[in-house]
Amino acid sequence: MICCTSTICDEVAAGLKQNDIALSYALAIRSAARGADKPDWHAINAAILSRWKPSGLERVKKRAHDLIAGKVSR
Repeated sequence: MICCTSTICDEVAAGLKQNDIALSYALAIRSAARGADKPDWHAINAAILSRWKPSGLERVKKRAHDLIAGKVSR
């Protein structure tokens, strides 16, 4: 995925659910690891925190990492 920062911030602003945001977050992690994009994690996390409490951000991050690890499916 490219333009990870704007994509995730737009999804948060549009009212998508945490599971949807987590999928994009996982894609952003993978894109960053492959050098395809350089997400602004501060901006992404701030957007998530503007909508949910810190526990919501932790849920998004955990699900994203679980998606990458194959522990959960979409």
